[in-house]
Amino acid sequence: MNTTISEVLDLVKENDVKFIRLGFCDLLGFQKNISLMAEELPSAFENGVSFDGHAIKGFRDVTRSDLLLFPDPATLTVLPWRPGPGRVARFYCDIKNPDGSAFSHDGRVVLKRVTERAERMGYVCKIGAECEVYLFKTGEDGEPTPVAFDKGGYLDISPLDKGEDIRREICLTLEEMGIKPETSHHEQGPGQNEIDFKFGDALTAADNLLTFKSVVKSVAARNGLFASFMPKPIPNAAGSGMHVNLSLTQNGLNIFKNVNKGHKKASESFIAGVLAKTPEITLFLNPLANSYERFGAFEAPKYVSWSHQNRSQLVRIPAARGEKMRMELRSPDPSMNPYLAFALIIAAGLDGIENDLVLPPAVDADLYTVDESVTKTLTQLPDSLDKAIVLAKNSDFVKRVVGEELLTKYLDIKQTEADDFAAAENKEAFYTERYFSLI
Repeated sequence: MNTTISEVLDLVKENDVKFIRLGFCDLLGFQKNISLMAEELPSAFENGVSFDGHAIKGFRDVTRSDLLLFPDPATLTVLPWRPGPGRVARFYCDIKNPDGSAFSHDGRVVLKRVTERAERMGYVCKIGAECEVYLFKTGEDGEPTPVAFDKGGYLDISPLDKGEDIRREICLTLEEMGIKPETSHHEQGPGQNEIDFKFGDALTAADNLLTFKSVVKSVAARNGLFASFMPKPIPNAAGSGMHVNLSLTQNGLNIFKNVNKGHKKASESFIAGVLAKTPEITLFLNPLANSYERFGAFEAPKYVSWSHQNRSQLVRIPAARGEKMRMELRSPDPSMNPYLAFALIIAAGLDGIENDLVLPPAVDADLYTVDESVTKTLTQLPDSLDKAIVLAKNSDFVKRVVGEELLTKYLDIKQTEADDFAAAENKEAFYTERYFSLI
């Protein structure tokens, strides 16, 4: 969407918008926002809106705390749950320093830089997200409880699936906001649901994921429920993944299109690059101590491997045809910062193309039950936050993509979290107190 500022200002007037929300994402993936009156929007486009970068974890120190939000006109959406008169519109923003330069810790800047690199190589990366979420009941005080909304399982229907109307409301709300969901259904866990999106360019996909999470939480709250994107909120039940489907177009054509008839070299090398770098970027794909409870069970991967259709693999090539042909990365979870995660995944694939990496043989086996003689030849994903931190810290690739200063601050935050987890006497209590009501 190539919307001009003048067109946006006209749309704001036509839709009786009185309040503007300027949204952005912090280093850890949490959405933040500032609200202003609609008449201040022209000034926001021209001069930005100041905020205290020191108050956002990982952004700035107190000695140079000023940062500015500049709304991206292409991201305008009127919030359907805030009806008129006096409607509310939301923009996602680019963050800049007072001198007008891009703020290096802004995930949107990092992702834009990677997509520009892809375009220079002649490619556009398309991303489609498959996001899983749990719905929990709330108590009399409105606070979330650990009681799942229903006892349904995979693809169940009412009465086992009590989430039908919630998913319907979410999908209709997303459509009103210009986001196109493709499918929705009950997932394996009790109270677990999944909604899948149409493919889009990487930046739009990251913006849409933030919108999706806010819509899900808002709709759930309106229905007296709590939505949790915690990777493993219920022990011994399925974890919540955020499967990332990727395809590459070259001259408008999907280079994964004939993947079942023999891979094109570029698509093979892209997949090989993602496989090679996933252990190093796992800290950004799975950023919580709780993330590592999910690996190796309920169709979540444990090893660096790939295959066609096989859901025990890190990367699978789904059974699809034509323009829907793609690769699916199955390790990420919904707690990630989508801008940083997508930037690292795409950059890994582009490195694979540039270095002509050879795709290793497919592992056509169920990795949950296969003999150890197969798995001992495979690289294992890090199985703890501590191990993921070490891999990211020692990765020249991660440093090159996100920048040394951003990486250092991110590592500092995550190391503190890992130390707190190690010191916790009760791990489940730590998960509940640290993540459950926030993620």
